[in-house]
Amino acid sequence: MANFNYKTILLEQKTNGVWLLTVNRPESLNALNSTVLNEMGEALRQIGEMSYEDARALIITGAGEKAFVAGADIKEIHDLDEEKALVFAQRGQSIFHELTLLKIPVIAAVNGFALGGGCELALGCDFIYASENAKFGLPEVSLGLIPGFGGTVRMARAIGQRRARELTYTGGMITAQEAQTVGLVNKVFPAAELMPAVMKTVETILAKAPIAVGSAKISINQAWDMDVEEAQKNEAKIFAELFNSEDVKEGTGAFIEKRKAVFKGI
Repeated sequence: MANFNYKTILLEQKTNGVWLLTVNRPESLNALNSTVLNEMGEALRQIGEMSYEDARALIITGAGEKAFVAGADIKEIHDLDEEKALVFAQRGQSIFHELTLLKIPVIAAVNGFALGGGCELALGCDFIYASENAKFGLPEVSLGLIPGFGGTVRMARAIGQRRARELTYTGGMITAQEAQTVGLVNKVFPAAELMPAVMKTVETILAKAPIAVGSAKISINQAWDMDVEEAQKNEAKIFAELFNSEDVKEGTGAFIEKRKAVFKGI
């Protein structure tokens, strides 16, 4: 078993195949510093190397009741020069991109402030569930900066350019309900119901064929960089490749035989 002894994050297995990664710096509202990013990168590497049997879904949240992640650690970035700032931004972008590359669904359970790097972290996940007290924003212009972990790219794709421009230029915050209205957040729950709701959705996903879910993620992600015709050709290729898996025969056979499918991820 891999070593999960981290200083700034917690990585724990909730149920078979379901992992919870918690940014664990509540005293600083879970602000992202180099240690958090490095440990998160290592955790994602470890999960990425697991089989479908051992890793089926990843949930990301923040410790405490106030914040998911309130942004980057301002004390750390204050003294950066251009060269070090470039490395810091590229590091964050690379780690958040790993969420996209994981073959399993990644769900953000946003339990409080998701600002700056925290908002960008949530944007890197496959979808977002939020508590009623959550707030989202990209306040970097208030610090003389712009989002550096992919926020100017992903926010526009998530909510459209005009809304993304307004949110980024003003550096303002929006509520969880407003974030749901503009399409940033999938669903909003009372704080006490957030994690149970996330787990309920995860259980629904776990009942499906894991290779198929992973392939759907790949197809959706790759389609972003393709025109419609190219994306559909790619989808057909991925669809056809699934017929090499035993899960296809199990799923279609179970439907014909009117029984519950038992998927093995092979």
